[in-house]
Amino acid sequence: MKKITENIPRRTFLRGLGTLVALPLLESLLPRKAFADPIFVPPKRFFAFYVPNGIRMDKWIPVNDGPDYSLSPMLQPLASLKSDFLVLSGIANKPGIPDGPGDHAAGTGSFLTATHVYKTEGASIQNGISLDQVAAANLGQTTKYASLEVGGEGGASVGGCDSGYSCAYVRNIAWNGPSSPLPKEVNPQELWNRLFKGADPGETAEQKAKRLFYKQSILDSVRDDALALQKKLGKTDNIKLDQYLTGIFELEKKLYIQEEPSCAPGTIPKTPTNTQQHMQQLLDVMALAFQCDMTRFVTFMWGNGGSERVYDFLGITDGHHYLSHHQGDPVKLDKLQAIGTWEVAQFAYFVQKLKDMDELGNSVLDSSALFFSSEIADGNSHSHYNLPVLLAGKCGGAFSPGRHVAYQDAPPMGNLFISILQALGVEITTFGDDGAGPLPGLLV
Repeated sequence: MKKITENIPRRTFLRGLGTLVALPLLESLLPRKAFADPIFVPPKRFFAFYVPNGIRMDKWIPVNDGPDYSLSPMLQPLASLKSDFLVLSGIANKPGIPDGPGDHAAGTGSFLTATHVYKTEGASIQNGISLDQVAAANLGQTTKYASLEVGGEGGASVGGCDSGYSCAYVRNIAWNGPSSPLPKEVNPQELWNRLFKGADPGETAEQKAKRLFYKQSILDSVRDDALALQKKLGKTDNIKLDQYLTGIFELEKKLYIQEEPSCAPGTIPKTPTNTQQHMQQLLDVMALAFQCDMTRFVTFMWGNGGSERVYDFLGITDGHHYLSHHQGDPVKLDKLQAIGTWEVAQFAYFVQKLKDMDELGNSVLDSSALFFSSEIADGNSHSHYNLPVLLAGKCGGAFSPGRHVAYQDAPPMGNLFISILQALGVEITTFGDDGAGPLPGLLV
């Protein structure tokens, strides 16, 4: 008897509009494990929040350590999130120490590279590759953007900006090569357009329902091809085909068919009219980038190294960098504390946004690592030791937040970066100039 399937390839496909579904060998039963229940593993994300000019350290470092530590005055904006972040004191970034003057440039240049930058105002800049770019190179292929670079102040990367150091070091924290700083987007509207241009905020409920209906299964688009194929198959192969397609559909339901993720970008931000609006709009768009899984690695440089931004909305009329050279003046110190506390409040705002994001039953914060720091500790001494460091999130269980960890032996920042990269899934054992192994004490 003539075989019904003699004109059908042993390995065939169902084709639909923009869709190709591979079929099994119909003569063989599918492996049972092909239908095993999938386990959803939330993607891991990294966010770096840079603030310029250091911190008022005597109001930053908690007086005690461990899980029962007391929040310092400048960390009070994070009080409701105390269980979600680590305070790490005692860490040093020795590669950020400059050759002569130029602490802001050298410290900012090495902020995420832990590499001693080459002192020049010309084209011969030399740096390492930043943490975010190491992660992006290894893990950034699954999202639309491998990484995102955002800032609150702009400026070109040419010329001199700090005591013989190039502006490239002062105005960039993301580097994908020794001489390749990545420019940042400082305009919330342009950032939104880059990520979400083409989104339709005016979509009606009926249009949304229709879109979701057609979005439900890849099998919808190959239904006609499947029906035509069934007419050519024998009874046994039809049963196997049905089992196979049913298996795909069940996997889809478990993996993808959930209530639609709330990542609709809404409308483009309006032009900010003040510093607070500018900051919040940038944070909101970056949070959307994570929520919509446009990227998983973001760097945010609130100000350039040595920024002279004026925080008039805090009642401060002096430039930030000027105040950072406080020389012990209590008036300047109080103003520095006000600026730093406001910066911490902005970090808290972003942490809370990620904590409130649900990703198939998981908090986005719990699968992320959010790093907050500055290029120096105290702005008056320009110290690169005992830097202000916060690390929020668990990064999938790699970190145990809710503690103050006080290091006594000045471990290198590069060791912390190794721990973060390993938590993200990058196989790495050294980083920068002095990172020689993961930082202990991050997990209990």
